Amino acid sequence: METLRDILDAAARGVFPPADGGTTVVPQAGHRDAGVLSFTAHSVVFTDEDPAWVHATLRGLDCDALAATMNPRFLTALQDRTGRRSETIDVMLVADPLPGEPPLPLKEIEDANHPRIAYARRRRDDIRAWTADGGVLVTGRGVGGRLEVSVEVDEAVRQRGLGRALVTAARHLTAEPLWAQVSPGNARSLRAFQAAGYHPVGAEAVLLAPGRVTGPPR
Repeated sequence: METLRDILDAAARGVFPPADGGTTVVPQAGHRDAGVLSFTAHSVVFTDEDPAWVHATLRGLDCDALAATMNPRFLTALQDRTGRRSETIDVMLVADPLPGEPPLPLKEIEDANHPRIAYARRRRDDIRAWTADGGVLVTGRGVGGRLEVSVEVDEAVRQRGLGRALVTAARHLTAEPLWAQVSPGNARSLRAFQAAGYHPVGAEAVLLAPGRVTGPPR
């Protein structure tokens, strides 16, 4: 049986579910994360709920079938069913690793009090963090065990290319595809990731387990 990680690894290679208007339901990779991945004309719902309930709920929606899994009514029904909540629908981006050293000096840290690091520890495993002059870079294992990246840039040095440099640097720190989730309204961040070679592969809505605390926007 295909797993959530199988689907993500294939997408990182540019191999996507069939664009047939269908919905695939797979089990969660762990308790922390459930939700929806939306690719071109195909969705993946990762949940431990009954797949028959998922498909029946989608059929009952009065909306475009291709957009049903991201329809607010379905996401609300899924939240009610699971007792979870969601924050936003994000653009899902991925980039391959790069050889060589990062393009800017980085210092690895373990400052759990930094807001970006504290946020990451609530959402990911195996957290690593680095600082640069005016910014923080964090990686960790998130949805399906994939490696995810987030950055924070100080207000005083924004719009100078540091965000792009940091997410580029992250590609030099790994030997596997690197994922990012960005709110569609955060155009500045989207531009930085795309300029650094990350390409959009779909959208996602992650449902958080009860007790998970929100953090800074990605």
